[in-house]
Amino acid sequence: MRFLALVGAALLLALYARSSARRPEPNPTFRSEQLRFPRVRAAYTLHETAAHALLRRHGLAPERLELFLRAFKVGRRLEVWGRNQGTGQFVLLRTFRLAGTSGTLGPKRQAGDGQIPEGFYTIDRFNPDSKYHLSLGLDYPNAADRYRSATLDPGNDIFIHGSNVTIGCLPITDAGIRELYVLAVEARAAGQTAIPVHIFPFELTPENLARHLMSPHLGFWQQLAEGYQYFEDNRQLPLVTVGNAGAYSVR
Repeated sequence: MRFLALVGAALLLALYARSSARRPEPNPTFRSEQLRFPRVRAAYTLHETAAHALLRRHGLAPERLELFLRAFKVGRRLEVWGRNQGTGQFVLLRTFRLAGTSGTLGPKRQAGDGQIPEGFYTIDRFNPDSKYHLSLGLDYPNAADRYRSATLDPGNDIFIHGSNVTIGCLPITDAGIRELYVLAVEARAAGQTAIPVHIFPFELTPENLARHLMSPHLGFWQQLAEGYQYFEDNRQLPLVTVGNAGAYSVR
């Protein structure tokens, strides 16, 4: 009986591994729907050829593209990482300068505080007719934000967008968002339903954290540091969960 149980467990593991390695279902209709909008068509005219060339230089196939975005307040930059879906390490494709910032170091906790969020998010919507040219919406507030905001209104509508103005969003100029938008649409058309976005105050190394020992945000940043360091060590995305007390857990 024990042998049969072990065989059964092995089969389940094999089936799980096979299913988890299955390529996401492509969604070319998403690209077609986005191209109905003039600004998206203009972005593709300007950047599609260059974007595909960029991917191929790094050994990536546009039809298998998987993206990851990482932003830092100190240094004012947004990094774009990519790989072929579910395989190998992420490679740095592009870095955009944040054209504007607001607030201070530390997470966003309530509407109107002007803070750019810090934490682990995903792009959950595409806006092809944004007030700020084009924009990619984050799933802020996430479960951790809602818990930590408690009785406060945490706010919403945090975007990566064009222009150079912000009251909590991440602007990368109109030219920058056109290029990024094309890459994001290509990833979505390739089947990536959620594009992770990690936002940090600065590189969360032990040395940098030691410079902020008196900060009221130190405990929060130490939680984020686990996810930061996992990616630095592996160039793979960590598995991030939110506990009952709104704390991030990384494994």
